[in-house]
Amino acid sequence: MVLLAAEGLPNAEIGRQVGMTRQTVIAWRARYETGGIDALADLPRSGRPPVIEESAVITCTLNPPPDLLGVTHWSARLLSDHLTQGGMPVSFAGVARIWRDWGLQPHRAQTFTFSTDPQLEAKIRDVVGLYLDPPANAVVVCVDEKSQIQALDRTAPLLPIRFGDAEKRTHDYRRHGTTTLFAALEVATGKITADACYQRHRNGEFLAFLKQVATAHPPRHFHQRHRPHRRDPRLHRRLQPALRTVPLDQDRRPDPHQSQPSKELRHATLDLIGRILGWGKN
Repeated sequence: MVLLAAEGLPNAEIGRQVGMTRQTVIAWRARYETGGIDALADLPRSGRPPVIEESAVITCTLNPPPDLLGVTHWSARLLSDHLTQGGMPVSFAGVARIWRDWGLQPHRAQTFTFSTDPQLEAKIRDVVGLYLDPPANAVVVCVDEKSQIQALDRTAPLLPIRFGDAEKRTHDYRRHGTTTLFAALEVATGKITADACYQRHRNGEFLAFLKQVATAHPPRHFHQRHRPHRRDPRLHRRLQPALRTVPLDQDRRPDPHQSQPSKELRHATLDLIGRILGWGKN
C-alpha cells in the first residue's frame, strides 16, 4: 500500500489492487506517515500469548504415529489428543488450522514411479514436439487404447432417488465380457477421426484400426504414437521405423548423442507404412 501510494495512486485504487477497503488504506498510510517503516510492524496485542508451538505440531505430523495407537496416518483429533497427553494442550481445530496454513494433508496418499528407460527424455521431447510444433502439411493423430473394459450390469434394477433417500443399487453385478476401445484424436482440431471396439486385443485388431485411421485421412505424411504393435515382433519390425519419420525438434537443439534419420530413410519409412496401411505409394 505504501509503495502504491508513492506512485501517486488514490486510496480507492490502492484498495482495489490489494483487496482492502479505502479506510484500511488510509489507516496504514497514516501509521507510515507517523512512525515510518517501523510503524508498519505488528503492535503488541492484548490477552494471553499463544501457547501452541506450531513447530511441535508440524514435527509430530511429519512423523508416523506411534505403534501403540494402531493407525498409519494422523487425524486432527488423534494428533490433538496425543499432544494434549504429552503436555501441550491443543484443540483439533488448532491442529487443522496449522495443517491448512502449512499445506499438510496427512490423510492423502499419492503414487510415483521412476523410469529406467535411458531414452525417456528424447521420447518425451518427440511426443511433446509433435503436439507443440506439428510438421508442416502433416496430420498428427494421437492413437491410444483402453483394453479390458468390463461390461457390467447390476443384479437388480436401480432404485430411484426419493425424498430423504438416495439412489440405491446392488453391490454385486454380472459380467458381460470385456471389450477393447481404440480411438484416434486429431491433435490440431480435437476431433475423434476414428474409433472402434473389438472383443479381442491383438495386433490384427490394431492393424485393422490403423486402416480406419488411414481411411479417415487421405495419403500424406502420417505421424503416430502407439503401443499394441509391440506385442507382435513382426508387426513391430514393420512399424518401428515410422516412429521417427521426421526430426521433431526443429526449433530446439538436437541431442548430440542421438542420431537423426536421413531424408532418404524418412521417405523410405513413410512409403513402407503407407504400403502396410494400403495407401499406395505417396
